[in-house]
Amino acid sequence: MRVNHPRYPAAPGRPAAPSSARPAARGRRAPAEHRTRLHGSRTLRRLGRVDRWAFDRVAAARLPGLEYVLPRLSRFADHGVLWFTTAGALGTVGGARLRRAALRGSIAIAVASPAVNVLGKQAFRRRRPVVDLVPPIRIRWKLPTSHAFPSGHSASAAAFATGVAMEAPRAVAVPVAATAAAVAFSRVYTGAHYPGDVLAGIGVGALAALGTRAFWPAPPPAARVTPAGAEVVGRVGTVADDGLGVVAVVNTGSGEASGVLPGRSELAVETLRRELPAAEIVRCGPDDDVDKVFDEAAGRARVLAVVGGDGTVNAAARSALDHDVPLLVVPGGTFDHFARALGMESAAEAVAAYRAGRLGRVDVAYVTPATGRPGGREEHVFLNTAGFGAYTELLDRRERLERRIGKWPALAVAAVRTLRHSEPVELVVDGRERRVWLAFVGNCVYGSRGATPNWRARLDDGWLDVRMVATGRRVPRVRAVAAIMAGHLHIVPGYRAWKAAALEVSSRDGGVRLARDGELTSLPAAVRFGKRTGALAVFCPDAAMA
Repeated sequence: MRVNHPRYPAAPGRPAAPSSARPAARGRRAPAEHRTRLHGSRTLRRLGRVDRWAFDRVAAARLPGLEYVLPRLSRFADHGVLWFTTAGALGTVGGARLRRAALRGSIAIAVASPAVNVLGKQAFRRRRPVVDLVPPIRIRWKLPTSHAFPSGHSASAAAFATGVAMEAPRAVAVPVAATAAAVAFSRVYTGAHYPGDVLAGIGVGALAALGTRAFWPAPPPAARVTPAGAEVVGRVGTVADDGLGVVAVVNTGSGEASGVLPGRSELAVETLRRELPAAEIVRCGPDDDVDKVFDEAAGRARVLAVVGGDGTVNAAARSALDHDVPLLVVPGGTFDHFARALGMESAAEAVAAYRAGRLGRVDVAYVTPATGRPGGREEHVFLNTAGFGAYTELLDRRERLERRIGKWPALAVAAVRTLRHSEPVELVVDGRERRVWLAFVGNCVYGSRGATPNWRARLDDGWLDVRMVATGRRVPRVRAVAAIMAGHLHIVPGYRAWKAAALEVSSRDGGVRLARDGELTSLPAAVRFGKRTGALAVFCPDAAMA
């Protein structure tokens, strides 16, 4: 009679097979269902033996130095402390991309942890390993009393590492993944889990992180652009490593300073001075005529560089188009949507793109009075988005509040007040009368479905991305607010979305107020949106080249 050894519990989810489960006597064929159950039971027993053999090999291993490191690392990962500390660090010192990585990793843990600890462990109820082969020096923790399968520590580690890898650059994702692998291995090395428990936890954690894409799509590292032709590259000439021929205009008011630390624009200027000493740097203050400053700089530049937020980049793009010079976008503002779309998160990455001489062509969207012409003096360009309806009210309120309480708190307060009090406006859109509560026009098609989506797969597709909430007499405010916060505006009644090469909008109550790349503009009662495909030459990283 075979007896189960106390060191080797049954495989997860399966008790030891009773004697009645023996195969049928020779000459008598067992039912198909019974044969399938026997085959599955044998497979699980084989897997269990391999799992216990692997645990014994790890328990018997002697890895000098790791006897002290791995137990402490495993303990630090209790209750996700290691990962939430890492998320806090990424969100504090990193840019928008690292903040997204930290948030996605934290959300993945919030999904994986209950899936393993509440559902998985209760479903399988596997006993913990017997630790008689594990040296006592590795066991400096209280033995867990919960079930072993799957491993909760491994699930949290894999969830966070996968979430970070979906957003962060390789220089950040690789160390986080290595730390997660060390935590997973430490659970076997310290005797807390069998290898099978750890592998199952890793699988659950990775799936939880990948599942976040269902409600929050992961953006590409950089939107694709069309490589510039030989005529543009020839006009620029050989790129000088010291920045000769570059004229950089700096908006000194971009990038909030904390009062102790310099703002993002000042940090970007220091990088330019250090890396491109021959470049000319022009400072543009709040009392200067921005359009005039950029026009004069573009007139004498071989490459026009801009340090500032999206509104400043918008002004630079207009001057670069007028003088037919390439644009170097250096992140230095609060949001930097266009720079991030190009795949550049820092001034150092912008300098690297310039030195590599990688030039691409991107679309420029514009809005002009219905009686105007593209390229005329009345044309207003935008590189990211234009909005009307409640969005202009939001920006009005934010500008009134931000000098008193700061940009981010002002944005939050303004959003709540706008969503509570805004009313639809009567407009005629492409010949159809609509009561528009919220409208968004994007330069190229955006990938997410929120009210103000922030990533694109391409910057040269030739399309306007139009999204609009046209309501009846009553705005569904609670549902609309929830949909906006969740990034799923399409569930709001009256939502419409379409692609267009052009769009005509007119108001019977007077002019049209528009927010272009975050800057408010007042236009006549009838306006037309359009595209200038591939009109602007920009420097971009290799990841953006199609």
